[in-house]
Amino acid sequence: MLAAAVTACAASALTFTALSTGPALAHGTGGDVPSADRVHVDPDEATVIGREHAEEHARTREAVKAVGEYPQTTRTERLKALGASQAKINAEFDPADAGRFREYFQSPDFAAHIAMLPTGKVLLFSFERIETNPQKEPAPTDTIGRENAGRAYLWDPAKGTGPGSFTKVTPPVINMPDGLDQPRPAPFFCAGHSFLPNGMLGVFGGNLGGNGGSGAKLSLVFDPWEEKWYLNQDMAVGRWYPSVVTGADGRQLIMSGQSELGWGTPTAIVERFPALNKPVPVAKTDKPQGWKPELFTSDAPFKRDYPHLFSLRDGKVYGLGRDPEQQWLFDPVAETRKDLAPRPDNTPRNYGSAVPLPAGFKGPDSVLVLGGDRDDPNTYQLVGGKWSKEKARAFGRTQDNTLLMPDATLMTVNGAFDIRDYGNGTYNPNADLKYRQIELRDENGNWRLGPAQRLPRGYHSNAVVLPDGRVMVTGDELQELANDPDITDDMNGSIEIYEPAYLRQGGRPNLGTVFNPSVGYNEKIAVSSSTAADITRAVLLAPTTATHSVNTSQRHLDLRIKSRSGSFLELQAPPSASAAPPGYYMLFLLNEEGVPSTAGWVQLKPASGGQTP
Repeated sequence: MLAAAVTACAASALTFTALSTGPALAHGTGGDVPSADRVHVDPDEATVIGREHAEEHARTREAVKAVGEYPQTTRTERLKALGASQAKINAEFDPADAGRFREYFQSPDFAAHIAMLPTGKVLLFSFERIETNPQKEPAPTDTIGRENAGRAYLWDPAKGTGPGSFTKVTPPVINMPDGLDQPRPAPFFCAGHSFLPNGMLGVFGGNLGGNGGSGAKLSLVFDPWEEKWYLNQDMAVGRWYPSVVTGADGRQLIMSGQSELGWGTPTAIVERFPALNKPVPVAKTDKPQGWKPELFTSDAPFKRDYPHLFSLRDGKVYGLGRDPEQQWLFDPVAETRKDLAPRPDNTPRNYGSAVPLPAGFKGPDSVLVLGGDRDDPNTYQLVGGKWSKEKARAFGRTQDNTLLMPDATLMTVNGAFDIRDYGNGTYNPNADLKYRQIELRDENGNWRLGPAQRLPRGYHSNAVVLPDGRVMVTGDELQELANDPDITDDMNGSIEIYEPAYLRQGGRPNLGTVFNPSVGYNEKIAVSSSTAADITRAVLLAPTTATHSVNTSQRHLDLRIKSRSGSFLELQAPPSASAAPPGYYMLFLLNEEGVPSTAGWVQLKPASGGQTP
């Protein structure tokens, strides 16, 4: 027995020396070799070789275990390899024709949720990780207690890309109704959200924990002007994976989600915020705080969560479920629901994107559904209550994000084979290269593949158009952990920036001052521009907030250019709230080449609303 211990000692010493001279080890506390009071010492071994020596062996075993799970060297080499393969494929694309990925930098959040705020900053929020190994589940989905916590950060593009460009905005600390009496930052991850007319973000639902993912009754608002959260009264039912949309009246409809009973219990209850007995918040100083959502008369019995919701030109809300037969039309005024024609693919679609297509000055009257089925590259358009199969993308993908661009084209970024599967098996972070390539759709509906992003990004991936016309791409905690250049620091996530081809088509138009940035419908918007003579188009692009490939806030509208005089333009606001729900929009001016200016912000005010002092 003693001889065996001595032999083990020699081997252990060699192993420990090799490990201690390598990169930091990634396990649990971030790679440090466990301290003596944390390791499990074999009592028989301690009897033979002594306590101190046995502790050294125990430390070695812990270190070997950490290396076996997911060492820092693997993360570093993965990221290096992805950078090399990205550069190789992107050498085939001309940035003036297909755009390019320019920046890649670390972020303190996984960004399972994202919102482009009217302050120009981006809100990122998700959860505190419980695991650093990307081959395991890092989210506390089934966790009850203190570890089941939310977190949030603001990224300010004006401050660059370093740690100083991020500000932590912790959600309210609350005591969840799980019987453990362990207050923690509200676990609002996997909630639903949309904007209120005053630019604040309503966030509903989240993770109660346990039972495969139970719905929380959380109702919160993020105030971008004061950069803080408000906690409101609970919803009537818990919601895990709900969808939220802002209607023409400026009020939010909240649908679907797994209830507080756990996975497999989707709720049919619809709620509205604010309630009809509360005014719609319009001014920055309107604080929808302490309010309670109210029940909506109609139900929405979606069998699967995160349906796509859109308020279209007719003022109705279109609820497009993942099941082909669950396509519904909601009337926010009459509080009714009626059937729409089934989607013609006749198969359930997983998490995939949907976009209200641009339709000129009067607002969108159709939706394009795409993604969510790895076997179906086709796209499907709903217009006038009828479906048609439109031009296909290069291949099917799930977890994709499709964005409306200022020039009315579409861009798809991110995507995977299936949930937690990047094409090489579940929880295997190695991904097929094709899922890293973007796809671009021109004004004629034709799709083509474009350059590749650095990371594969599938489940929990996100993207938004920034006011300067670039695209911010982020999300997917598994890939972010698998490619973290330093797992021991607090920068868990990553962000990459895509520059569209229109930014390489010559000089950009100028948008100077928006003289009346808060306007009513059909009113005039006066702006200055040093390139006024070159402006051929003015558009409003809604800032978006998204999660799980669901983005209910997207909208693109053309504005009529009513007059121009010297360096001044007079534009006409959309005709009604049905054309464009009240709230904040990015105003872009474009020239003949389709190059957009940097955006200014315009608020469309509802006909009535606002809190009284």
